[in-house]
Amino acid sequence: MSTHLPEGSVRWLHDLCRFIGRYVFRPALRLRVTGRDRVPRTGPVVLVANHSSMLEPQLIFGMLPRRSVFLVKGELFRGLVGRGLQAIGQIPVRRGAPDRTPLTTAVGVLREGGLVGIFPEGTRGAGDVNAAEQGAAWLVRSTGAVVLPVATRGTRRPEGGGRRFRPPVDVLVGEPFELTVGKGRAGLVSATEEIRARLAGLVQELDVVRKTGS
Repeated sequence: MSTHLPEGSVRWLHDLCRFIGRYVFRPALRLRVTGRDRVPRTGPVVLVANHSSMLEPQLIFGMLPRRSVFLVKGELFRGLVGRGLQAIGQIPVRRGAPDRTPLTTAVGVLREGGLVGIFPEGTRGAGDVNAAEQGAAWLVRSTGAVVLPVATRGTRRPEGGGRRFRPPVDVLVGEPFELTVGKGRAGLVSATEEIRARLAGLVQELDVVRKTGS
């Protein structure tokens, strides 16, 4: 298991929060995790996942069998919550701001053999992966990490729906894959589209499973 986290992280606190993330939501959700054994136990990994609520990052963080560092929107890094996120090794990202610091920190984690999670849609949407930003492809090109797609469904309350009692929530881990990222912006664009397509396909696969119950 990779032990590397960004400088200043508290490893025991990171592990405690992973444990909490794995079990704290179980009484409120019918949580089903499929494909956890597909997560590479060692080596650099860029995890990409769809994102429709604030719950997915916590569920994925908790279910992973190894330490992980996520790129998290900078607005959350305020007060006690912000100090906690930094202590467990999460990386703040300022949306729309030209700042290479988060990606540079993530590269350091990956080059030490760590796992970095990113939600390539950028802003939170319906979780359907209609668009993607280029951070994941850039990290892969810079480090040679494998890509691990993860799909989630069930966290978003239906429009007009009320409070749900123990809704079924699914996390599906896809097969890790290697990705060759070409030079320049064109290489990033092409690789980003491949990541988006693979993740979208996994989300669609999960939708079929949830619909058919198979």
